[in-house]
Amino acid sequence: MRRVFKTRHFHRWMRKTDLTDSELCHAVAEMSQGLIDADLGGGVVKKRIAMGGRGKSSGARTLVATNRGSRWFFVFGFEKNERANIANDELEVLQDLAKDLLARTSAQLDQAVSDGALLEICHD
Repeated sequence: MRRVFKTRHFHRWMRKTDLTDSELCHAVAEMSQGLIDADLGGGVVKKRIAMGGRGKSSGARTLVATNRGSRWFFVFGFEKNERANIANDELEVLQDLAKDLLARTSAQLDQAVSDGALLEICHD
């Protein structure tokens, strides 16, 4: 069963954009088929998502913690006009976060959703 989440931090950033949960779920469907823009290592991948009719090249960049199977966590996002990429120290923090999120049991994920630390946006 595939489960897709976004962190509270990602959700706060997303509220400032035109990005929707439906678009995130569509992006996960694409990534499940191998359409990933970059594998950053440590369970973190980069995926460009079109926003507001602008197309992917000028849309949002999302960083997703994933095992590329049943678990997908949107952990960081930025628009191309905000920044070009993330710094190495930011990537290391995100890789540590990915390791933590991917190691959680289903019960721990359910508890994080209940606590509001994670928001579940789509699942099979």
